[in-house]
Amino acid sequence: MRNFGMSMICFWMGYITVTALRFIHTIFNITILHMSTMKDGHGRIEGYEKTKPWHPLCSIIIFTLFGWLYLRNIVEPDLTEALVTGGIWAGVCIIFDLIAWVLIRHPCRFTFKEFYIDYQPWLTLIYIAIFCAPVIAHFLLRR
Repeated sequence: MRNFGMSMICFWMGYITVTALRFIHTIFNITILHMSTMKDGHGRIEGYEKTKPWHPLCSIIIFTLFGWLYLRNIVEPDLTEALVTGGIWAGVCIIFDLIAWVLIRHPCRFTFKEFYIDYQPWLTLIYIAIFCAPVIAHFLLRR
């Protein structure tokens, strides 16, 4: 990887953007579309549950944008650079998600089952999207 620091800045900007969009989408579903909240019933927020199919699409768009921003600053980025970047981004995301969404106790915390079993196939598709995003950006830059 030619510029690990810049790669991580782009990754975290993408991660924060995607997370913020998911929260905004959930709030929109609850306030504008009047979907139920945890106070209205048992289990997860309906407004959040309805956003899940959109998570992979949001991830592929946002992380491709940040992959493009990273790779455009590399002189003649090759496919290997894009693949390594995607692998590192997916790996960092997998580790951070475990820590931030499962292990640390907070109001939005998931159980291991909720995150890794109940969130399928969306979670796997998100990780695939994050891995593929720099590769897609690489091919967009070659045009």
